[in-house]
Amino acid sequence: MFRSETSRGYALSTPATAYVGFLVAAPLVILIAYSFWTQTYVTLDKTPTLKNYRDAFADPLVRHLMLRSIWIAGAVTVATVALAYPIAYFIAMKARKKTIWLLLITIPFWSSYLLRVFAWKLILGFNGVMNSALLGLGLIDEPLGFLLYNEFAVVLTLAHAWAPFAILPIYVSLQKIDPSLLEAATDLGNSPVQRFMRVTLPLTIPGIIAACLIIFIPTVGDYVTPALVGGSDGKMIANLIQVQFGAANNWPLGATLSLIAMLSVGFVAIVFVITGTRLGRRIR
Repeated sequence: MFRSETSRGYALSTPATAYVGFLVAAPLVILIAYSFWTQTYVTLDKTPTLKNYRDAFADPLVRHLMLRSIWIAGAVTVATVALAYPIAYFIAMKARKKTIWLLLITIPFWSSYLLRVFAWKLILGFNGVMNSALLGLGLIDEPLGFLLYNEFAVVLTLAHAWAPFAILPIYVSLQKIDPSLLEAATDLGNSPVQRFMRVTLPLTIPGIIAACLIIFIPTVGDYVTPALVGGSDGKMIANLIQVQFGAANNWPLGATLSLIAMLSVGFVAIVFVITGTRLGRRIR
């Protein structure tokens, strides 16, 4: 029926393409359409307009939450990758039973994401585990109030939640390094630090970039963690979007804010990939 390899390839990919198009492209088209409409609670006006975009860009709250979301996501990305790299390096280069270590990394996935967020809320709370331990040890005289309901709590909770997603791509990139390259660097008189900076780190730049994107992109859109441990100082753009689609019942404005967030994240991600790639080339 299909005489050429190309036609067979198209035939085999058509179901998957249609599936992806239905689940990804169609909702995105609907979202774009909604962003040009207006709604007065229950009345939806489908007359095309740019009012939602004008209101969004003119609202200082939107700008503030968008910048805070990018800042928090960036902080989570840096903190998570900085902590994940040594763990991935140990598993890939030093550990004997790698399978067991990789299994241990997946343990957080055995419980619900929501339960892990609540666990951090109990740990960081005014009467939580952290304050109780510090009081019991006599290190503080009264509970610390800055541990919860702020940006710090959001960054800490998200960094813990996304740590496995940073460890795995870095581990894969470390596994692909040819041991002969490290031996050659040692034979040329490189110290362990020089060998790491000149060989290991440059070769793992793709894994680092992948880890950063895997963490940064979904973190910007997280609204559960800021809602539970962020308080008023830790709210992000996703919380405002959730309000528009929920309590405010203003889907067009919610769709507009979603598209603005997507474009902002896409722009930051592209800049990061270009910068990371150029940095990797310079290091080499």
